Amino acid sequence: MNLVKKNAQHQVLDPCLLGRPVHRLPVFAAQLKEDLAQAMRLNLNRRYWGSFQVDSVDFARLDGSEPRARWLNFAAPAGDIAFSLERKVLLSVLNFRYGRSKSDGSLDDATVKVTATEDRLAVVLGQQLAGTLAGRIEANLPRQEKAEAPPADTHAHDFHAAPGAQPAAGTWVINVTVSDHDTGAKPALVGRFSFALDKQLMTSVLHGLAPERDNARRTGQVQAPLVSRLQVHLKGILVTKDILLGNLFDLQLGDVIPISMHRADVLLDDSRLFTAAVSEHKGKICLTSFEDAE
Repeated sequence: MNLVKKNAQHQVLDPCLLGRPVHRLPVFAAQLKEDLAQAMRLNLNRRYWGSFQVDSVDFARLDGSEPRARWLNFAAPAGDIAFSLERKVLLSVLNFRYGRSKSDGSLDDATVKVTATEDRLAVVLGQQLAGTLAGRIEANLPRQEKAEAPPADTHAHDFHAAPGAQPAAGTWVINVTVSDHDTGAKPALVGRFSFALDKQLMTSVLHGLAPERDNARRTGQVQAPLVSRLQVHLKGILVTKDILLGNLFDLQLGDVIPISMHRADVLLDDSRLFTAAVSEHKGKICLTSFEDAE
């Protein structure tokens, strides 16, 4: 029998991400996919996107070997979002926007000259899509963080665009694959655009995905203060009796030790906090009438 040894590929863990809900990023990706699809279906945006549809949304981290691309940087109070759009997608949107022939969508983008109109359209599309992403990040944040953080600017004019550099290795990116089956090209046009998140925004994404935050939002209940949740162990001493050691050794079965019941001591660990009266209720011994111990 021939045995073939295969080298298993193991995922390398980033110690900076230990304890953070990275495994829940697909949940955010599914939410963002629905948000983007809905935004592109709006009447205002359909004049740009036409029949484009969102096929997939995935998280990844740049390793530095990716091909160079044109990036735009959108600055907002909540953080910076870098945006990159494949040129073949941008040209297809441009053709649809200005009513050009659908066959133009099959042109080689390397042979088409870059125009100022194309650059302006890239900014407009980036503002729309970055606004949708910022809105999703804010929607997932817990209530207290929404109150403390500046509101996410989801309107296009609130994002200030500037040319951006290639994001550094290790940066989190969100890759969105889109397709247009109405261009007349065969096969259908398939492309993608990407978002690169700065550390502040990525932290907000992970905070919004923490399971305990989800539970708190579903129940709508605010966690009670620590003083009402912290449990302590109290010990009640009902009676004490001093007795000689010799008399203790002389005790026999049936002997009676006379005692008088006074107020009981209530201790927290070894500290005497209260005194309390001893009473009976439904066959059980209870402590009542607590008073602070002096």
